[in-house]
Amino acid sequence: MKKRLFDLLLALCAAIFLCIPVLLVAVCVRLTSRGPALYWSDRVGRHNRIFRMPKFRSMRVGTPAVATHLLTEPGVYLTPIGSFLRKSSLDELPQLWSIFKGDMSFVGPRPALFNQHDLVALRTEYGVQELVPGLTGWAQVNGRDELPIPDKVKLDVEYAKQCSLLFDLRILWLTLLKVLRRDGVSH
Repeated sequence: MKKRLFDLLLALCAAIFLCIPVLLVAVCVRLTSRGPALYWSDRVGRHNRIFRMPKFRSMRVGTPAVATHLLTEPGVYLTPIGSFLRKSSLDELPQLWSIFKGDMSFVGPRPALFNQHDLVALRTEYGVQELVPGLTGWAQVNGRDELPIPDKVKLDVEYAKQCSLLFDLRILWLTLLKVLRRDGVSH
């Protein structure tokens, strides 16, 4: 209950503070590529329930719905500002909506794509599916896109064992530092 209240208060503050940047990014996405500003991705949430998570569209319309590392040439699919959106993590801002809805939290395991069966199976085996997925998480501040799936799940399990408001604040701080340094982002 405390975590949900924290998420709602922080999401409200972030939405107020970020409303102008969100609008600017939406306009830039629309002006630089064909298609909508938002991309709605089917993700695996708590209890392995599928939910639709919004992101600013950084890939061209028609890009296969797979993890970026599974694309043969991911750079070919990027929009003109896609690389910048990903490296700056601005593509993640619409996920505030998922936090308001309760599909996500600020901190938790990153929600898997609906077709990342290996990740979902391993998380289920270790009980990670009981957690609400997060905008950021312990795995993100310890390697982000560069981590192999077993290592991500190991870090998700560590997070589940240490879960507390203080640990969440530490992860949020480390996330801010990583975003500012643009660490661990592929494309």
